[in-house]
Amino acid sequence: MPPKKALLEAANVIRFGRMRNHLKMGVVGLPNVGKSSLFNLLTTQSAAAENYPFCTIEPNEARCPVPDPRYDFLTSLWNPPSKHPAYLSITDIAGLIAGASEGAGLGNAFLSHIQAVDGIYHVVRAFENDDIVHVDDSIDPVRDLVTINTELCKKDLEIVKRGVEAEGVGRKKAGGKGGNNQVFDDVAGKMLGLLEKNTPVRDGVWSNEEVGCINEKFRLITTKPMVYLVNLSQADFLRRKNKWLGKIQGWVQGNGGGEVIPMSVEFEQNLWEKRELEGEEEAQSWLKEQGAGSVLPKVITQGFKQLGLIYYFTAGEKEVRCWTIREGTLAPQAAGVIHGDFERGFIKAEVVAYEDFKALCGGKKGMAEVKAAGKYRQEGRSYVVQDGDIIHFMFNVTGQKKK
Repeated sequence: MPPKKALLEAANVIRFGRMRNHLKMGVVGLPNVGKSSLFNLLTTQSAAAENYPFCTIEPNEARCPVPDPRYDFLTSLWNPPSKHPAYLSITDIAGLIAGASEGAGLGNAFLSHIQAVDGIYHVVRAFENDDIVHVDDSIDPVRDLVTINTELCKKDLEIVKRGVEAEGVGRKKAGGKGGNNQVFDDVAGKMLGLLEKNTPVRDGVWSNEEVGCINEKFRLITTKPMVYLVNLSQADFLRRKNKWLGKIQGWVQGNGGGEVIPMSVEFEQNLWEKRELEGEEEAQSWLKEQGAGSVLPKVITQGFKQLGLIYYFTAGEKEVRCWTIREGTLAPQAAGVIHGDFERGFIKAEVVAYEDFKALCGGKKGMAEVKAAGKYRQEGRSYVVQDGDIIHFMFNVTGQKKK
């Protein structure tokens, strides 16, 4: 489809995963590390959060608004009857254990659930609590990281081997007419080499052509971007110290790198209860006393970012809305997110960067001051939409769409 092609051309880089604007993050980890409790806090759902393994069997799915002071400013300024923030879809996936790739615990079903998401929140337990049992009877976050990483790599190794077999069968049926696919052979060899060493596929060095081949031929887990969430006790979170943090950072940096976010489900739950029972003013007073703030906004925005998603704004008297697109999207395809006719009949995009608008609007609605300062631009088909752009599209559709 043209939108997909345009996305690739705009960014000049092909990303692992599905070329869609609506992508999901999955919450993954061993049993009883705080996954479901975190999910509940992020989405205000009430997924069961029992203190025993495999309490979450079918994945819970929900979405949460992406916090953004830019959106808050625009809705406060216009105060329209219709307000739509960006949303991040999140799936709570039941706990994995050692041997899950071979069916241990409820492994195979859970691994298929991970395949269905586009990015991973890997929750790691770094707190002691005798009332919450650990599946391995002791706290060792680095061991837990290795366990999850190993199981995901083993599952992908199985997937790649099956893919290689299927490719061989296809070539035999074609009787050699299709020839050899050297890119496929090279990619499969590199992936097998990585996965046999328990190294995720995303940690390899890949060309655009190779990434395209992987996306087309395989449905892998270890290509997905990962955000590591280290679940601390409230006491450790407030004092900003924990004996495992350095070791966790060291393991992550030695295994492909990635975003590591220390947080505390215990702290976030206490904050939520303060808000529910005593109100926002008391909650803010409590935060001031503790000298800390919620990390959940960072968790959400980092997940959104890791998926390669951004959004632009449409803003006016009737509505302020965030429109989610993939990073690198061209203006016509960004317009198509609103309606297919906007893309098909695209003429131009009238654009102002959010930062310019806020600096120049003087607290007033409308674009008069922005235009006077020369910051209201007209952009054509080759314009790559930037995160936070405020856009008005001009389009014209005549006649029927060609079939």
